[in-house]
Amino acid sequence: MTIRIEQSCPQCGAGLDFVENDHILTCTYCGIKSLLQCGGPFRYLLPMAGKASTDGHLLAPYLRFKGTIFLVTADTIEHRVVDTTQVANPSPGLPPSLGLRPQAMPLIRVTPEGGNLFLPQTLKSGAIVEKAAAVSNLAPAGDIFYHRAYIGEHLSYIYLPLVIKKQGIYDGVNSQRLIGLDETGGDSLDGKPFDQAWRIRFEATLCPQCGAGLSGTGDCQVMTCANCASAWEIGPAGMSGVDWQLQPAGEGADLFLPFWQISAQIPALRIASFADFVVRTNQPFLPRPQWGDRAMSVWVPAIRLRPKAFLQVGRQATLRQWRLSPVPAKVRPDLFPVTLPSSEARQAVKLILAASAASPRRIFPLLPQVRLAEMTIRLVYLPFIDRGHDWVQPETDLAVDKHILGFSRSL
Repeated sequence: MTIRIEQSCPQCGAGLDFVENDHILTCTYCGIKSLLQCGGPFRYLLPMAGKASTDGHLLAPYLRFKGTIFLVTADTIEHRVVDTTQVANPSPGLPPSLGLRPQAMPLIRVTPEGGNLFLPQTLKSGAIVEKAAAVSNLAPAGDIFYHRAYIGEHLSYIYLPLVIKKQGIYDGVNSQRLIGLDETGGDSLDGKPFDQAWRIRFEATLCPQCGAGLSGTGDCQVMTCANCASAWEIGPAGMSGVDWQLQPAGEGADLFLPFWQISAQIPALRIASFADFVVRTNQPFLPRPQWGDRAMSVWVPAIRLRPKAFLQVGRQATLRQWRLSPVPAKVRPDLFPVTLPSSEARQAVKLILAASAASPRRIFPLLPQVRLAEMTIRLVYLPFIDRGHDWVQPETDLAVDKHILGFSRSL
């Protein structure tokens, strides 16, 4: 489900339309590019029925969760794509979900103007996500699982406007009566004013190192500077520098896909080198002598992919990392945007380890004890060649279906 947002340009005031994944706003009128920053999840408002004003109403909160839930069970890795909006306040009469309405109409960003009051969020976001995981029925009740992770997740709040009349409380979007005032059981409908921590900040997308303009698509997590060849990851507190490299490309390279190379020792699995990894995961080939001096790295796709493809791509890049020798990177026009942040890549390390294990029973039970020691993280771009239906990485023979890659931007 794709959600569209209406937003005014902070520079010229022009009306713009973008999707929920975007946090870099480029105005098609004045050309100014702005980075959207907030102290927490973004917050949106469903428009009122007809052309009624959205000002001066009581707003009910719904948590919007979209992402993939992975579950490592006794002998397999289960996964489900979850897309849901769940009510975050237990007041009687509120619909448990917003259904398809968020994708059927453009949303409005919540601002302090308008004098709206907000019902407090009394249900924790973690509990709502846990409920979404339970509803997905990844594993039958009572089954043992060793690890659970949420990858490619989007969290935001969508508010439903409520209209209070003598006859009761009405849904402000479709004007349907939700509950009578005498049926609320005495529950308070007192709302709170706008919290200033929710306010959106518009920041310039200038390189912190040299001051030149940064390049990046609306949904990217890393922006690059062609002037000083630096890369900057977008985070809640602003931008931070990224160590990045690029695998040298031969003739015919048409596309570079990004990977997070997470290097670390894994004491729980007795893995300190790539040779240790080959032995502990019981690979069907013998480690070469020089692999004992090669640091162990887990290669996580830095793009959002369908769950099965995500695990396959990460597994193959990790198993064949010994064929790669990246060098310092420079900005190129054929770099695919980084859409998976490094924080989620770290959460995916156990999943890639599990997917790489030739003998699951030797690795899966130890996953709860896995901790990374002496960890470093680097962004590496690998060249891919057009092979008809697939993009193929020549050093590792890794293949990515073109349709899956195209679909990844809407996940």
